[in-house]
Formats: sequence, C-alpha cells, structure tokens
Amino acid sequence: MSEITVALRYAKALIDLAQEQNALEEVKNDMILFYKTVKGSPELNSVLANPIISHSKKVSILAEIFGKRMNKVSIALLNIMVNKGRAAVLYGTAQEFIGLYDVKNHITYAKVVSATPLSEANKTELANQIQTAIGGTIKLHTEVDKALIGGFVLTIGDRRVDTSVLSSLKKLKKEFAQVAVN
Repeated sequence: MSEITVALRYAKALIDLAQEQNALEEVKNDMILFYKTVKGSPELNSVLANPIISHSKKVSILAEIFGKRMNKVSIALLNIMVNKGRAAVLYGTAQEFIGLYDVKNHITYAKVVSATPLSEANKTELANQIQTAIGGTIKLHTEVDKALIGGFVLTIGDRRVDTSVLSSLKKLKKEFAQVAVN
C-alpha cells in the first residue's frame, strides 16, 4: 500500500474521531503545527523515517516536542502510528488531514502572481470574485514576479488564468515564428 493511501486512511480516521470528540478545530491546529514543525526540521523527519530508532524513542521525542502543545486526540494518533511502525507516514497524514479539513469546510487556496504588489482592495476584490465564481472560503496567497511585466497569473487547484504581458509576448513570438515558417 502506498504511503499516500496509508496517510489518507489515518487522516480520515482522525477527522472522524476529532469530530466525535468535538475537537476538530484543535486537532486541525495540531496537524498544522506538526506539519510545519516537521517541514522545518529535516532532522525530525529523518528520525521519524529511520527504522533503526526504536518506537519508544520516537514516542518520547514526539512527547517532548508536542506533548504539552497538542490535544490528547492528536497525541494519541501520533503514538498509535509510531507504535504500528507508521512514523514515516506521520507527515503525510498531517498533510492529508489538512486537505480533508479544507474540503470539508469548503476552503479553497488560490495563488496570484503579479508584476507589482496588489493593494489590499485588489486582494479583497479578487478573493470576492473567486468566491462568487466557485463558492466556499478563499485563502488568497500573493507573490510578485517582475518578469511578468504586467498583469497576473491566477492559480486555483489545477486551473490557471494567465493574463500577464510576458505570456502575451511569448504567444506573439510563437505566432510570428509560425507565420515566418509558413
């Protein structure tokens, strides 16, 4: 069974248990904390993935790092997974849990890359337009790329809208090249 499949199964079980225990928001925050911590610490990720390190040592490391900062449901999941030899899948499980939580709560992430920084009014207007088009809650992430010259590139999931001047120039160049060949 692939790691993604295993992580998804544990994440689904955790989301169900968290709902049952009325601790969904706390567990979501715990999974975000775990995800960010492991992502920022290659050493911790290596320890969790290392089959030579004993389960009890991994449990004590996790308890030391997260014991007082996490809900008992989250700690229980970490301990169960480590004791079942699934410590290497903990990071993926946290990632899948966050994804499931977002789907369940109709949260969509959008990314806009523009040639110049967007004003707060522009960000709000863009988020509102996306929300009107697809529904749910929109979490908008913005970046600046001066190479775009003007316009923006909007990415929502696997959909992309490119209104940049750079893209238009590339299309024109390609069209001119095709006309010159013919």
